[in-house]
Amino acid sequence: MLATPADAEIVLKLYELRTEALMRQARAWMTGEFWPDTVEDFFAVASNPADPHNAWFRQVTSYWEMAAAMVLHGAVSAELFVDCNAEGFFLLAKFAHILNAIRERTPGFLTKTSDLVSRFSVASARYEIALKNVEARRKRLQPA
Repeated sequence: MLATPADAEIVLKLYELRTEALMRQARAWMTGEFWPDTVEDFFAVASNPADPHNAWFRQVTSYWEMAAAMVLHGAVSAELFVDCNAEGFFLLAKFAHILNAIRERTPGFLTKTSDLVSRFSVASARYEIALKNVEARRKRLQPA
């Protein structure tokens, strides 16, 4: 199914929201600096409102879950969305090694993004690429 002009408008609006200054800072921290090795490392930020990065964590994860929900509910073409967005899949891949443990305490964590991966082959393919990228990045981050 071809995307519509309305789909394109939504994707462009999602992009515009990602360029807001605070969101850029939050995304830079989430994608570049926050690399929890354990579920304890994860929850030290995710469940700690006193942590200065907790708000950034919540902002970025809720943004990508909102965007994924738009696809799941048919508001935007899955193919167009996946073609234009990789970061949500990157985040899911980033936490894959501890995802089951995270969901034991927070069952809804990144479930919309996971649903995209399960329901759409194009999303699954994007996620597989993200897993490889995350694995390579984790190896580079390990001390020598």
